Amino acid sequence: MNPDKSFPEFMNALLARSIDSSASDIHCSVGEPIHFRIDGRLKKEDFTLLVENQFTSQLAEEFANAILTPSQLDQLASRGSVDGAFSINGGHRFRFNIYRRQGQISFSFRLLSNDIPSLDQLGLSSRLYEKCALQDGLFLVVGPTGSGKSTTIASLIDRINSQRACHIITLEEPIEFIHPSQKSLVNQRQIGVDVENFHQALVDAVRQDPDIILVGELRDVDTIRTAITAAETGHLVFASLHAGDCKTAIERLISAYPAEEQDLAQQLVATVLRTIVVQHLLPRLSVKSQAPDPSVVNQRVLASEVMHANQAISNLIATANFNQLSSIIQNSSDEGMWTLDDSLARLWRQRLISEHTAFSLARNPEILSQISLRTRA
Repeated sequence: MNPDKSFPEFMNALLARSIDSSASDIHCSVGEPIHFRIDGRLKKEDFTLLVENQFTSQLAEEFANAILTPSQLDQLASRGSVDGAFSINGGHRFRFNIYRRQGQISFSFRLLSNDIPSLDQLGLSSRLYEKCALQDGLFLVVGPTGSGKSTTIASLIDRINSQRACHIITLEEPIEFIHPSQKSLVNQRQIGVDVENFHQALVDAVRQDPDIILVGELRDVDTIRTAITAAETGHLVFASLHAGDCKTAIERLISAYPAEEQDLAQQLVATVLRTIVVQHLLPRLSVKSQAPDPSVVNQRVLASEVMHANQAISNLIATANFNQLSSIIQNSSDEGMWTLDDSLARLWRQRLISEHTAFSLARNPEILSQISLRTRA
């Protein structure tokens, strides 16, 4: 690694150690030790260069001045937080959030992958690539923060970029994966730098002759409604959303509309929705030699749910019969669908996750038990 010499010496050393440690995240808070997240677990890191092993306000100011542009410094002062990304020599790229707390500056860095992984590498079915041929509609990737939603969408965008001659516009905060134009023309816009917010960026995008629109996050009512409109008017829209399962994701889309418009919203969502992929990264069991009951966590494994909006599912959405979605998904495995409980049962059966982990996330623990017994028979 050849760190960027414009960064303070300690920052270069910090980034280098995080890469060598395979840390996914770095947390720096004034008055606290520096923490790395490794394999999903937070760990204090000892640095002899720190006084009493604590991150100082002087270092915080140096970091902020090295990373942020003048406009971003103004945003930190006015809003209390700022997002962005930077690259260092050697090709490593980091996403960051800098925020104020109790009058001090704190930092959260995330190391971004240099390469865009395939769906198989992510633990998802390569059949999802078939959806990259869609001409319009809404493709959602949902899950909690840090579950790999952006990486999955990047894999899909990369496939389109390499195989279709179309115009792709991405709207991200910040830009995580760089997509150089291949067969497609790709224009990537960063929220807060190129455009003020997701809603305005999406309004602008539909006037820019796109075929594909990536919305980094559906985080407010206006953005959700505009994304649905874009999907309805002939664009293929990829977006992420915070939700734990397909049912909750659909309910969030519909609840973005006023109560008096929700009957219409059900019809709209039923019309534009194409696919939902749910993702959860879970602690993975590590099988040690001479350990009959493995319990040591050393990495994470993906549990997922996949729903494609076939006619039966579209009818359920249009009539607000959301509680029946899980049954349709479970009985449509030949169409490339599976429930979160299906995925948990498979991971549990393969001893990739513990029984406790499986049941703590299960949507229906009784069904999870039945699935596990059936697949073990």
